[in-house]
Amino acid sequence: MGSQLTGAVMKKKGFYLALIATLLASIVVGLGAYTRLVHAGLGCPDWPGCYGFLTVPDTQQEIAHAESLFPGAPVEVDKGWAEMIHRYVAGALMLLVLMIVIQAFKNRREPGQPFKLPILIFVLITLQAAFGMWTVTLKLWPQVVTAHLLGGFATFSLLFLLTLRLSGVHREKVQDKPFYFLKWLAVISLLVVVGQVSLGGWTSSNYAALACPDLPMCQGQWLPPMNFEEGFDVGQDIGPNYLGGQLHAEARTAIHFAHRVGALLTVILLTLQMLIALKVSFRVGGPVGSTVRKMMLLIMVMLTVQVGLGLSNIIWSLPLSIAVAHNLGGALLLLSLVAYNYFLFGGSRRAGA
Repeated sequence: MGSQLTGAVMKKKGFYLALIATLLASIVVGLGAYTRLVHAGLGCPDWPGCYGFLTVPDTQQEIAHAESLFPGAPVEVDKGWAEMIHRYVAGALMLLVLMIVIQAFKNRREPGQPFKLPILIFVLITLQAAFGMWTVTLKLWPQVVTAHLLGGFATFSLLFLLTLRLSGVHREKVQDKPFYFLKWLAVISLLVVVGQVSLGGWTSSNYAALACPDLPMCQGQWLPPMNFEEGFDVGQDIGPNYLGGQLHAEARTAIHFAHRVGALLTVILLTLQMLIALKVSFRVGGPVGSTVRKMMLLIMVMLTVQVGLGLSNIIWSLPLSIAVAHNLGGALLLLSLVAYNYFLFGGSRRAGA
């Protein structure tokens, strides 16, 4: 049989910093979902301040001044704070990532110390700041909102991957022939989940979550009237205020329907992956097989919870707590697949990689 799990676990420098950043990223993802779902994306019509203030204007004098500067955007204090808290926490995460990059640079010559990955994360989170600005200045243009959501998930996933690499809990690359197919199936599963997350982001940014208010059919039909051309037009005009969405009902139905079909395909693929992985793991046995089974259990638990949350969103007409949990559930399902791929492909890497 191939290589086994390494024995002693030696955490590398920067592990706890990466772990804290990963936890903070989960909060940023949750706050981003909350901000979107309470329609607070334009709670502050400017960037990086709020009506020209560092915080949300809340006195009568401040509100009067703010509304004179932005006459078409009346101050809603609660929505303003939802947006600004999201910005503050995201800013704190960016500073934390900068600290990780500095520490990685200092330790770049130590064996097994990642350097390129922290730089990639910093570049990504800098782009995220730009997308956050464009989300406001382009008035919730769906393309930018979806890209901002995907960037947040990518940042969260890469910070988690960095934490795994610094944890010291990894193994040599799996060389056993039975795992070849599992490796590629794991990659395909990861990509499919990324695609499904993208569909979820497009559904949210176009306000199509309730386009199909019933189950298992949509609007009482298996194939309701749908306009995929309009629903997936990525060339929507820049300029209109997209708060609440600009698409016609049939276009929103097409988006929601595609997200449902994507969910079904994801369930089928991950279930198939589980069955094949269990078969291979029992044949291989040992600690490698045991770890594969544990990871499959984790992935399927995440998938089951996520499907349950998605169904609950429809049954109870998108309650805020469940909708936020559904966003976080998608991120955690993605992380479980990142961990699974890391286990199958992970192993010794040269310093600086």
